[in-house]
Amino acid sequence: MATNLQKITLEKKGDTHVIDLSKATATLTQEININLNWSKGSKKNLFGGLFSTTSNIDLDLGCFYELNNGTRNVIDGLQFAKGQGGPRDRHTRQGRYTGEPWVWHTGDDRGAAAGSGENIIVNPKGLRDLKRMVIYCLIYGGAARWQETNAVVTVQVPGNTEIEVYMGNQVSLNNFCAIAEILFTPDSIEVRKLVSFHPSHGACDKAYHWGLRWTSGSK
Repeated sequence: MATNLQKITLEKKGDTHVIDLSKATATLTQEININLNWSKGSKKNLFGGLFSTTSNIDLDLGCFYELNNGTRNVIDGLQFAKGQGGPRDRHTRQGRYTGEPWVWHTGDDRGAAAGSGENIIVNPKGLRDLKRMVIYCLIYGGAARWQETNAVVTVQVPGNTEIEVYMGNQVSLNNFCAIAEILFTPDSIEVRKLVSFHPSHGACDKAYHWGLRWTSGSK
């Protein structure tokens, strides 16, 4: 695990970093931000970028979440999951910021014109309700060209060093990647690198024991 004054990089699968909330000088009042960013058209071939290799790769960010009351569900723009113990309504795709699950997907970033990637934000008012999250990304509607994306996920908890998980030069035929797991306790947040590839949401669900039932969707 590499560290510097600005960032902590989880380098190997299973690497973890624990943020000790009990040492905070004040109650956490700013939102936690989880960002997915990737190269959008930055790689060019010998024809000067006319056939840029990354400009048409569409990555999407999502998460599984579990609350301490047993509610489990998923947030992204592609799938509807029938959750365990929680309400199912129109907020399911993007979550909800002002109430359970206190997690909100800010919107889809579909191409090279946007520069900030995609973001999931966590309302600090809900930290005591959250038990765990698995952050994932998927390549939507195209071949699994992970090695061309240079994708990186960052987790920023206010007042703490930013945590990075790099995709690196990953090679997989599967379009779905579980990137990191986040575990919440009253006094800490633990981030663990996963970077495991799966053929679908459902396969990742089984691998990490979520127990949801799936129906497919589209943008």
